[in-house]
Amino acid sequence: MLNKFTKKEQILSEKQQIKQLSPLQRAALALKKLETKLNNTLHEPIAIIGMSCRFPGGASSPEKFWQLLQGGSSARSQIPRERWNIEAYYDPDPDAPGKMLTCHGHFVDNVDQFDPEFFGISPREATAMDPQHRLLLEVSWEALEQGGQVLERLEEAAVGVFIGNDGRDYEQLLQQHLQQEPESPLVTYAGTGNALSNAAGRLAYTFGFTGPTVTIDTACSSSLVAIHQACNSLRLGECQMALAGGVKLHLTPNSYI
Repeated sequence: MLNKFTKKEQILSEKQQIKQLSPLQRAALALKKLETKLNNTLHEPIAIIGMSCRFPGGASSPEKFWQLLQGGSSARSQIPRERWNIEAYYDPDPDAPGKMLTCHGHFVDNVDQFDPEFFGISPREATAMDPQHRLLLEVSWEALEQGGQVLERLEEAAVGVFIGNDGRDYEQLLQQHLQQEPESPLVTYAGTGNALSNAAGRLAYTFGFTGPTVTIDTACSSSLVAIHQACNSLRLGECQMALAGGVKLHLTPNSYI
C-alpha cells in the first residue's frame, strides 16, 4: 500500500505542478511528451518472423545461403544458354560495339519452373507473367509459412507489401514475341503480368492483404529501400505486419552490352 500511495502522491504532485504552468508552458510540455512518444515509436524494435530466398549458387533457402557464405564459395558461373546465346554477344575486345566483355555472371537456377495452379493462376496467364513475379509468389509463400502464419487468418488483414524491382527484361522478350505473333493469346495478360506495380500488387491480391502495397525502383538499392519503407510503415501503424524484399533477373544481354 505504501508504494501505491507514494505513486499516487507523485501523480497528484505532477498534476499540481502542471496546473501552475502558464497555458504556453503546458502546451510546450504536451508537445515534448508527444515528441518523446513519437521518437520511441520510430525506434521500436521490429521482429523478423520468417524469411525465404533464391540466390545464385543454388542457394534456394536461407540455410543454403548461409552455407554458401560460411564456405566462402563463389556463385559465379558461365551465362546459362537458356538465358541467351553467349557466342552471339561475347567479345574480349572492350571496344567492340554491341558486345559484352564477359561470359560469366551470377544466376538463379530454374527460373522457368512454376506451379501456377497452386496460386490459382491459369497456365496461359503464368506464361505471360514476368518470372520475377513468379519468384516473388513462391518465396513470399515460403516466408509466411516459415513464420508460422496461416494465410486464411491474414485475409483482409492490414499486411503491407513492399517490393524492390527494377527489371523489365521479360516484358521486352514478350513484346518481341507479340510483334511476331500479334494474335497470340498471351496478349491478354501482357500488361498485368509485367507491370512493375504488380510485383507487389499481385502478392497483396493473391494473399488478400489490405495494407500499403508498393513497388520501389531505386536501382541497386531497391530491396533495401523496400525494407526501410516497411519498417517505417509498421512503426507508423499503417500496417500490422509487412512483407518486404526484392527481385531482379537478367533475362537478356542488354545490361551486359
